[in-house]
Amino acid sequence: MKEVSADKGYISGDNLQTVVDHGATPYIPFKSNTTGKSGSELWKKLFHYYSFKREEFLTHYHKRSNVETTFSMIKSKFGERLRSKTTTAQVNEALCKVLCHNLCVVIQSMYELGIAPEFTSEA
Repeated sequence: MKEVSADKGYISGDNLQTVVDHGATPYIPFKSNTTGKSGSELWKKLFHYYSFKREEFLTHYHKRSNVETTFSMIKSKFGERLRSKTTTAQVNEALCKVLCHNLCVVIQSMYELGIAPEFTSEA
């Protein structure tokens, strides 16, 4: 894990520290009333990065938008619920939904963009 992006609801000193303790960089925007005058050194450091290098910060943070869009597409096409009972079966069901989504995107790209995929066979 290199980065953690989350919305403003997850901004707290504990969450920031947990992300850093696991070797990742947190990209969590600060609330509009945050001043950066109080808090830990980590809090102040990240607040100043957010404030003064906003464009760089948003480049990392907006990767979250792609993930949210993908989840939304999967849920709208294949449903929000998992019907499997066991945890292992639920993981497999979720992975199958992701695989099906990816196949749908490839097929859509073939028709809309005129892409001709080349499949190779392994002997």
